[in-house]
Amino acid sequence: MARSRRDFTPEYKDEAVKLVVTTGRAVATVARELGINEATLGRWVTAFKARNETGQAEVTESERAELLRLRKENADLKMDRAFLKKASIFFAQEASDTN
Repeated sequence: MARSRRDFTPEYKDEAVKLVVTTGRAVATVARELGINEATLGRWVTAFKARNETGQAEVTESERAELLRLRKENADLKMDRAFLKKASIFFAQEASDTN
């Protein structure tokens, strides 16, 4: 029976790579501890090193996901602010009309 393909989140990949890069342990050791294929972790580490050696400040997948979340949150806050601004103008005019 064939094994099903597992999907890993960008955060999980980043943390696995950090374990290899920062601790200096072998890819095989970390892969065995995490229960993932050694070649898979090796590709993640190679991609990470390639991005960092070229000097490019490329954002990681987790940073990209956070950036998208923050942009959406920013747009929502701008809409809320615009609504509150219109509401305050409305109530200020209503208050001045009653005086």
